[in-house]
Amino acid sequence: MAAKISRRDYLLATGTGLAMAMAGVTKSAYAATPKDTLVVGWQIDDIITFDPGESFEMSAQEIISVTYQTLVTLDADDPLKIQPWLAESWMVSDDGMTYSFKIRKNAVFASGNPVTAADVAYSFERAIKLNKNPAFILQQFGLTADNITDKAKAVDDMTFQFAVDKAYAPSFVLNCLRAKVASIVDKKLVESHAAKVTPTADYKFDTDFGNGWLKTHYAGSGAFTIRDWRANELVVLERNPKFWDGKAKLARIIYRHMKESAGQRLALQNGDIDIARNLTPVDVAALSTNKDVNILSAAQGDNYYFSLNQKNQYLSKPEVREALKYLVDYDGIQATLIKSIGEIHQAFIPTGMLGAVNDNPYKLDVAKAKQLLEKAGLKDGFSVTMDVRSTEPVTSIAQSIQQTFGQAGVKLELIPGDGKQTLTKYRARNHDIYIGDWGTDYWDPNSNTQAFASNADNSDNTRLKTLAWRNAWDIPELTKQTEAALLERDTNKRASLYEDIQKKVMSEGPFVLIYQKIAVAGVRKDVTGFRMLPTSDMSLMVNVTKA
Repeated sequence: MAAKISRRDYLLATGTGLAMAMAGVTKSAYAATPKDTLVVGWQIDDIITFDPGESFEMSAQEIISVTYQTLVTLDADDPLKIQPWLAESWMVSDDGMTYSFKIRKNAVFASGNPVTAADVAYSFERAIKLNKNPAFILQQFGLTADNITDKAKAVDDMTFQFAVDKAYAPSFVLNCLRAKVASIVDKKLVESHAAKVTPTADYKFDTDFGNGWLKTHYAGSGAFTIRDWRANELVVLERNPKFWDGKAKLARIIYRHMKESAGQRLALQNGDIDIARNLTPVDVAALSTNKDVNILSAAQGDNYYFSLNQKNQYLSKPEVREALKYLVDYDGIQATLIKSIGEIHQAFIPTGMLGAVNDNPYKLDVAKAKQLLEKAGLKDGFSVTMDVRSTEPVTSIAQSIQQTFGQAGVKLELIPGDGKQTLTKYRARNHDIYIGDWGTDYWDPNSNTQAFASNADNSDNTRLKTLAWRNAWDIPELTKQTEAALLERDTNKRASLYEDIQKKVMSEGPFVLIYQKIAVAGVRKDVTGFRMLPTSDMSLMVNVTKA
């Protein structure tokens, strides 16, 4: 990005020894961060891009929620309610096939360009034509590169019209339109940085729609702008003085990459950071008696799981899939590794969402697992690898699984890597076992159901690359059931359909669901207004202040 963080800001953000280098001055005298700057310690090595049309990583999604805007958003106090944002109002046609949005007349981008319906149409068009990972959220409405200009268009300067292919429940459509892939970008600014490319068989356009530039630059209308990003180091946000809904109270937010939770805890205690985002149960316990720190928590729609690639000759056996579900020490993990930061939850729809199944039928049972492995012709076990992001509690959970797998003769090799490495390999279906988390893309059961229980095309070049696809799980019948549940308008019937699908995936699928996340943050007591929400892609920053 063009602007760079100053050395002073950087030293303050990282807590490096500027003060210690000054003779006669103690570190504590310089530890406190500036009153107008919030410093967040967080493991952000998963960030690959800040282009909303491409970004699909957990920490980047939350940062985009602070810097970009969508047409609608969620009510922070009731996530089941949709609120207007860049759109001041909307209407749905009687047949449920057309949505019309009125754009706020006072909304402007950080560049100073006004937000218009043309910007909205362009944002949808580029997301569909780029066809990156999150594009499926919009593609599920029947949008394609060939029809997008007709289906998502500006009727006039301030009216955007969006046509869907089926009469979906409006709440489902609106929830999808608040996903980060539907963030509105500044057309004029992005197009001025678009690069010419050579069309190919897979990409038929001669422009990159500014994707190369937008990976590391900013073109939004949110409360903060993205000033700087240094991979595996920091992200700097600055207050957007042109934000239409009032200026943010902070001048800047600095996300400092901190890999180790113990380092975050120490920095929080010393005042080098204001918020710590990756605390382990040990850290939470240690900080709970600290008079200068508050511990905040929020149950979120994040599921931690490991998945079994069906391309693997051993993992594709149904008996093996079932056996591995009995080779996890769920109770031990709950009591030690995720205490205060998660609850065992073995279904893919998180608690609190329509249709969630809260049964946890699996327990550690080595004898049963051995019987199943013998039935699969693998009495002596087998060898397999697991890709593990080097973060807690994932690493410790993987080590626990390695130990319990071994009790049944399954030799598990752990392959550590950062977020980019493990995700890239997983998305290419080149893993044996992947362990990680999945955050719901929108607060509707279809989000997770489509991910875990739908795979319309199992070929390598499919359009919808769901989690089922990533694990090469070919499930035509479950895919049909997922579609039926999406179109069911009766709420009780819809919930029942989702319950049935979850139970089938739980017993037959290549997913071993472990727990649902409880987001925890240690926050210095002079910080007020920070909130984490049930949807993991949002946090509230605009009203954060420091005493």
